[in-house]
Amino acid sequence: MNFPENLKYSNDHEWIRLEGETAYVGITEYAQRELGEIVYVDITTEGEALAKGEVFGSIEAVKTVSDLLLPVAGTVLEVNPELEDAPQLVNESPYDKGWVVKISVDDAGELDQLLSAEEYKKLIGM
Repeated sequence: MNFPENLKYSNDHEWIRLEGETAYVGITEYAQRELGEIVYVDITTEGEALAKGEVFGSIEAVKTVSDLLLPVAGTVLEVNPELEDAPQLVNESPYDKGWVVKISVDDAGELDQLLSAEEYKKLIGM
């Protein structure tokens, strides 16, 4: 399983990659494997300012539906447009083409409270 070192991870299995003032958020490879085949990504918070840990959408797999939680406070700027027609990108490319939302980060210091790749591996028992 892949855990890129340049990302930060939440206890809720989301990852975040900061690029300047904005950040990309998605779910980890571990999370997408646990969910199984993803059939729908539902994000209705585009344009909204949300607190850390707040639900920004949901992801539906064949077996279950799971809430998506924002790893840091920010405003949802954009939903990955490719996921509407190809939600399986979250399974196929969770850290690249399968990103879920792009956000503006309120406080970049909050990223320091998230897990490194090594800490995340320990969290999931790897």
